[in-house]
Order: sequence, then C-alpha cells, then structure tokens
Amino acid sequence: MPDEKSIVFMGTPDFAVPALSALVEKGFRVTAVVTNPDKPRGRSGKPAPSPVKEAALSFDLPVLQPEKVRDPEFIEKLRSLAPDLIVVAAFGQIIPRVILELPEYGCLNIHGSLLPKYRGAAPIQHAVIDGEKYSGVTLMKMGTGLDTGDMIAKARIPLDSDETGGSLFEKLSHLGAKLLVDTLPAVFDGTAVYEKQPEESPTPYASMITKEMGLLSFEKGAAELERLVRGLSPWPGAYTFLNGKTLKIWKSRAEEALHEAAVKEETSPGSVVLADDSGIYVTCKEGFLVLTEVQLEGKKRLDTAAFLRGCKIKDKTVLGF
Repeated sequence: MPDEKSIVFMGTPDFAVPALSALVEKGFRVTAVVTNPDKPRGRSGKPAPSPVKEAALSFDLPVLQPEKVRDPEFIEKLRSLAPDLIVVAAFGQIIPRVILELPEYGCLNIHGSLLPKYRGAAPIQHAVIDGEKYSGVTLMKMGTGLDTGDMIAKARIPLDSDETGGSLFEKLSHLGAKLLVDTLPAVFDGTAVYEKQPEESPTPYASMITKEMGLLSFEKGAAELERLVRGLSPWPGAYTFLNGKTLKIWKSRAEEALHEAAVKEETSPGSVVLADDSGIYVTCKEGFLVLTEVQLEGKKRLDTAAFLRGCKIKDKTVLGF
C-alpha cells in the first residue's frame, strides 16, 4: 500500500480524470474530491456533473462543489478534512494562499507543459499552434504566482506531425497521471527535488482559448494556419466563411505549390484556386492551405470529395465573406 497520508483532489475536466483514477487505483487515500458546480450542457440545458465528479462518484468518494474556493465556509470544510496533500489538475479556479499553505506537503499541480514554457490556461493547444516538436507535463508545487511554483518532475513526449489539441490533451492527461503516482512516494519521504523556475518564461503566456481565435486569416502563411487548425481541434475549431455561411475546417494541409497546375495569375489571400477530390486550395500569404475535411453551417462534417459533390466551389471564390 502507498503512503497512508490523506489527499484531497481538485479538478474538473476530462484532463484531470486519469490522475484521480490513478491515485485511487494505486491505493492512495483520497479523502475528498473538489470540482466545479454542475453546469448546463447540451440542448436540454440541464445541469450536468463535471467529468471529475462523475469519476469521483464512481469511486464512492465524497464530492465538494464550491462556487468559489475562497468562501470561508469551504475553507473551513477543507480544514476539517486535514489533508496532508492537495493535488490539483485543471481545476478552473485560482486557489488562494490560505489553501496553498493548509496541507503539510502543500498543493501539487499537474501542468500540461514543460515548465517554464507555456505558463497559463491553455498550454496544450498553444504548443500545437506554435509548432513545438515536444511537449509534456510538469508536476509542480503551487505558489501564489501563475504556474511559477517549484518544479518537482517532468515527462516529455514528441508531437506527431498530425497532432491536434485533442490528441495531445488525451496523451498528456495519462502522462500526467503516471508522473503523479510515480513521484508522490518521493514527495512523502522527503527525497523529491524542488527546482525553482526562472522569473521569465521562454514562451508567451498561454492564454485561454476562445472561439474567435479560430477565424482563419489567409493573410498569414499556410503552415501557420495548418497548425492553428490542428491546435483548435476539436474545440473551438478553425473556421472561415463561404458565401456568408460558416465553414468549419476540421482537417487541412499546407502546400507550397499546386499539385496539378501553377497559379496563372495573381490571386488575393483567401482565393480558391482549385477545388477537387484532393482538397480545396486556398491562397495564403505564403503557400496554399488545402482544406481536406470541412463542415458547412447546418450540415454534416465531410471530407472534401463528399463535400464538393453537394457544394460546388468556383475558382476565384474568396473565403472569409
């Protein structure tokens, strides 16, 4: 049996579920799970539990759902549990100093990047968007700064050429779970090494992802846009407009030149120069973004060949309007 010290787990989305599951399956003593309140989901709009709450209930673990973790009532409840350690994974609220200092071993966070790179709310998507060759997870002791606490352990993986925000999210969630349970014994027996981070991150702050980020500007290079398509898949997704309707781009590739014909005249960014079964070729500032899987507003997601059978796109059609 692992150390009998008590752990309170704090997390909300799918990313946190493997870590909670690993703690339970490895025999660590999880005394409570803290997650955000149920939120409306789907067409019904009925409140639904977070993925972490669903997992906690399946393990018969007590669940706490404070509107704000700063509320004195919640803090007192947490204090009454007397946790030796708090583990945090994508919880979704800023944790105040009073909670950070409550457990003997502090609060440990599973962060979805190789710190000090990509501090912030959306490190996974930004790593794909920026074209990183590697990503990973960092187990860190939380401080009052934003993802600036001491690093304890890291695990690194290469990004595939077709990596999406969704696929990397899934990989790192499991990588983080393994890193957590492999590192906790050293944390508890005092042999873990805590490494301070530099004040400045080598990458920009990984800001929260918004739907507006998905609007493609063909004034950019094709390679940059292809990474954006992958980084924002499956949510919120990259998109443009075709004859006034939203055209979601699920898959694409970047090419320097047309595979069958050269551009015979100057075309403005966003112009369709070729549309066939191999893709919809769109002029960019540099190269062509080839759309290979799309979804027109109100329609099904289709590969280009199927899409063009029901929606003809003429040469020189300009996307974005």
